[in-house]
Amino acid sequence: MTDSGAGEPVENAPGEGLPEGWVRARIGDLCDVNPRAFDEEPSDDDLISQVPMAFVEAESGRMDASTRVRFGEFKKKSLTRFQEDDVLFAKITPCMENGKIAKAQGLIGGRALGSTEFHVLRSAGGVLPEYLTHYLLQRNVRRIAEQHMSGAVGQRRVPRPYLAGLEIPVPPLPEQRRIVAKLNEQLTQIEAGEASLREVERLAGEFSRALLREAFSGRLVADDFSEGKAEELVSGEARSSSAAWDIPDSWIWSRLGSLFRVSVGSTPSRGNPDFWSGDIPWVSSGEVSFKRIGETRESISIESISKPENRIHPPGTVMLAMIGEGKTRGQSAILDIPAAHNQNCASIRVSDTKILPEFIYQFLVSRYEETRTYASGGNQPALNKAKVERILVPVPPLGTQRRIVEKLADLEQERAALRAVLTESNKQASDLRGALLNAAFTGVLVPQDATDEPASALLDRIRAQRQAAVKPVGKRVLRKTTRKPASSGQEDLSL
Repeated sequence: MTDSGAGEPVENAPGEGLPEGWVRARIGDLCDVNPRAFDEEPSDDDLISQVPMAFVEAESGRMDASTRVRFGEFKKKSLTRFQEDDVLFAKITPCMENGKIAKAQGLIGGRALGSTEFHVLRSAGGVLPEYLTHYLLQRNVRRIAEQHMSGAVGQRRVPRPYLAGLEIPVPPLPEQRRIVAKLNEQLTQIEAGEASLREVERLAGEFSRALLREAFSGRLVADDFSEGKAEELVSGEARSSSAAWDIPDSWIWSRLGSLFRVSVGSTPSRGNPDFWSGDIPWVSSGEVSFKRIGETRESISIESISKPENRIHPPGTVMLAMIGEGKTRGQSAILDIPAAHNQNCASIRVSDTKILPEFIYQFLVSRYEETRTYASGGNQPALNKAKVERILVPVPPLGTQRRIVEKLADLEQERAALRAVLTESNKQASDLRGALLNAAFTGVLVPQDATDEPASALLDRIRAQRQAAVKPVGKRVLRKTTRKPASSGQEDLSL
């Protein structure tokens, strides 16, 4: 057994608020924390599972152990070793906060190699792995653990001593089994409801994307020529001979750079505080997130901008994020205020023309995934001004544009109402999950049984067994070094 590192054992008393037969115990007294080896070492030719961090699902405790590797090819690598029924606890931000916590099961050969960002908890017999997993998955437990993380921002980790010293309520073993069975039964129903909500949200998203495709293929509304024809909006040299899909004959293909002035912004020097004390709104790429922009987090001064007439863009300008982590790249927005922006955004001066900014904005929304694929680069793919200018766009008559925008606005209101219902339903499911777990770990989820052996008696036996398993450290006896006769010219250096 490895040293728990948890300090002195917790007094085996019921503890305030705990039912009869329960105790509070440190995880380090219940488990080996980060054992360095398997209980049985595999041979080099044995196949075992490989479980990267991405293979553990957030919040649910489910893991994918289907990837198999040959142990001999990986045993010298810096990977965490764990085995069937060990509990994995993601220690690094944001994986810990997201609930990447799982009981190891379904492992090939009963053993696995995984991310070094896992703490491994191997029960000594006093706590069921399923019980421990459910306890650690509680959001309040993870919130408190987050307060004890150490390290640099973005690389903060839950220290081993904190986890080993964390006290948890421990019921008698038979009651743990009853709690786990009840939790699995109830959580299965909650998860089924959550899955249904996700399916509704997925179908709503597919419906919206289908409507956008219909809108920009000319099939959502009838053409309206009351405000003129498309030819009046697109000059001859701005027309493109390329086409991305079929459109009505009354529409014209063009490119963003042929229709509008596209600009890339800049960031004033952070070393000059005067540049950041002005009243000119300044848009970062993170604020370009499928919305109208009426205010910004930061403002800059007029002195920080060269050629303000080219850098401060009027309301009606459509913004496109060209670079950014996660989902940012390819997202769009519309300015409702005059604003400048950083170099990670492109500004499209739609308001300088008769074309509706809302039409171009909705078009970019519809092409989000495709626009992202235009990006290139290494660690952080990015768009650039030339690529933005080359984006093909269909231009219908102005009256048709207005009908499309109005129709999509009506549909967006309906989808917003649906999102509100789904958000509230998900919150209710989360609250129900929290209440269920709280009931489980305060002793009110299942009935107690007076005939169950108290947890204190079991933990006393386990403690005694662990202490007996610790090998005493003997004194090292040194033998004298003997020298061979000088005539040999050599010394015996053995001990």
